[in-house]
Amino acid sequence: MTPGSPPNPLLSPWTAPYGLAPFAQIRPEHFEPALTQAMQEHRAALDAIAANPQAPDVDNTLAAFDRSAGRLRRVAMVFHNLCSSEASPELQEVQRHMAPVLAAHYSAVYLHAGLFRRIAALHERRAGLGLDTEQMRLLERVHLDFVLSGALLPAAAQARIQQIAQELAACQTAFGQNVLHDESHWSLVLRDESDLAGLPEFVRSAARMAAQQRGLGDVHAITLSRPLILPFLTFSERRDLREQAWRAWVGRGAHPGEHDNRPLIARILALRHEEARLHGCANYAEYALVDRMARTPQAVDRLLDEVWNRAKPVVERERATLEAMQRAAGVDAPLQAWDWRHWEEKLRQRDFAIDDAEVKPYFPLQAMVQAAFDCAQRLFGLRFTPREDLALYHPDARAYEVHDRAGRAVGLFIQDNFARTTKRSGAWMSSLAVQTRNGGEVLPVILNTNNFAKATPTLLGFDDVRTLFHEFGHGLHGLLSNVTYTQLAGTSVLRDFVELPSQLFEHWMAEPEVLRRHARHVETGEAIPQALVDRLRAAERFGEAYETVRYCGSAIVDMAVHRHPDPASVADWSAFEEQVLRERGLPDATGINHRLTHFQHLFSSSAYAAGYYVYLWAEVLDADAWDAFREAGDPFDAAVAQRLQRCIYSVGNSVEPGAAFRAVSGRDPVIEPLLRQKGLL
Repeated sequence: MTPGSPPNPLLSPWTAPYGLAPFAQIRPEHFEPALTQAMQEHRAALDAIAANPQAPDVDNTLAAFDRSAGRLRRVAMVFHNLCSSEASPELQEVQRHMAPVLAAHYSAVYLHAGLFRRIAALHERRAGLGLDTEQMRLLERVHLDFVLSGALLPAAAQARIQQIAQELAACQTAFGQNVLHDESHWSLVLRDESDLAGLPEFVRSAARMAAQQRGLGDVHAITLSRPLILPFLTFSERRDLREQAWRAWVGRGAHPGEHDNRPLIARILALRHEEARLHGCANYAEYALVDRMARTPQAVDRLLDEVWNRAKPVVERERATLEAMQRAAGVDAPLQAWDWRHWEEKLRQRDFAIDDAEVKPYFPLQAMVQAAFDCAQRLFGLRFTPREDLALYHPDARAYEVHDRAGRAVGLFIQDNFARTTKRSGAWMSSLAVQTRNGGEVLPVILNTNNFAKATPTLLGFDDVRTLFHEFGHGLHGLLSNVTYTQLAGTSVLRDFVELPSQLFEHWMAEPEVLRRHARHVETGEAIPQALVDRLRAAERFGEAYETVRYCGSAIVDMAVHRHPDPASVADWSAFEEQVLRERGLPDATGINHRLTHFQHLFSSSAYAAGYYVYLWAEVLDADAWDAFREAGDPFDAAVAQRLQRCIYSVGNSVEPGAAFRAVSGRDPVIEPLLRQKGLL
């Protein structure tokens, strides 16, 4: 900071309620100096812990380590959230520069020899320390984090792991920015009525808004925002335009030039494989699964194979039906991937008399937000009160103060619902503050970010409502956290357990009681007719096999690329992907959820690498847990809800996840409820 320049707002006290950052004052150039100072403070704190002349104990070593990254954690959470949700070119430049720097810092933290000696000493005599359950869990988790980061490896291997971490961070950052570039720069302009053929008003309204946001004038535009492109692929009667849109959608990240993700995929997979070998593992999947409920690639295979092999024959029958419909309509061409949703929608209208144009007016966005809030209140006693006085990072973001049934403050919930060119695709939950009592009470500040197509009004499809409830389930996992230590709080759980609270909460969105109360026509205010609810329930499993195959296909590819014995020998990963799917018998024209070149779960970070299967793993858990409410005969049964909050939503990672699940269901999970739920049993 130059003399006389204004103070860096990231380094000044944050005085807003709930410790919110001063967003209005923050500029991209503030992050590098703030992160640099915060890393220096963190290193100094770690050095002080390591140099403590007193024998290591829970407070002076374990709890001190948990407290040590206070400022760095706060600044980094703001930085990463803005990079995902409001990424200007200037901020992206900072992100490219700082990603390897931050990676090097965190790598050095877990290779800090003096600190690890104290943690290892505690771990060695943990049985005699008289630790409570949460302290024991923290010690075991922290020790494992150090080991998996290379703390037990020779110095040369540790040095290489640090280099790998920095290069991976740079590659993963570039991968995500390349996908955002393709999504923000492509649009399909619809200029006249012939281009709009088949599109209902809710799609036209969203397309008008998208064209205005992109400065395209008085036209309609289809973008690569999922809530806009999928309805277009569903309703457009223009097969040629559907093909254009589909090819742009699946081709993200696969264009020659500076935004081509194919070289990055090759490098990321090679680096991960090298990292795994340094740890003595045969491949990256084996290494990643050490710290998952599944434990081994073989356990993942068994789950995927069971569901994949049951879903494929169903999809083949569905494909034959769609092809017959297409021929009957005079389309003399093979069914293609850009045709499937279109003819599936016509089949849904024929067999169940359900038309999204009829359904969507009953699901306006704000009413569905209130539906989620109401379910949280009835289950867990939470109340959400708007805080329009709080300054946030974008006008689309909305803040709600959360209180429990006794009126105590629980935290702050922020929802950012609309797609824009500065926001990456998808939907996610993140945090600006994590619940803790270590070093003073901190209440959580939780974000839900969606990418709904903005319109007047914004109407949601059933899948959109499911996404809203899914992310809100993650949000509740963060808000209801009630632990002592930051590193065990909220969603800091094993990756194949983290999707349980979110997927479980999806069930309430389709409950008839919830629909009758909240699904009201946007114009008339009338409740959704019972006859329509009955048709929706009858069609509940419609298309489930198609979606299951698309998901499992992506998960199978994920495991295949991360189990390859020699990634450097693969010249073309896109061709490898096609080979895997061909050998596994992917049904024609279905496609998969994510092609490798835009598979951000795998390549924008390592969080879901060799881990895309976790949604299915958690679906086994959530289908089984939901049976507890079914057996109680009430989706809002107070005793089951209380058990769910106490054993799942509030405990974070303070309890081993298998034990947490058994505390709710009374036994280990079984797959039959999932297969029944998907209509595959």
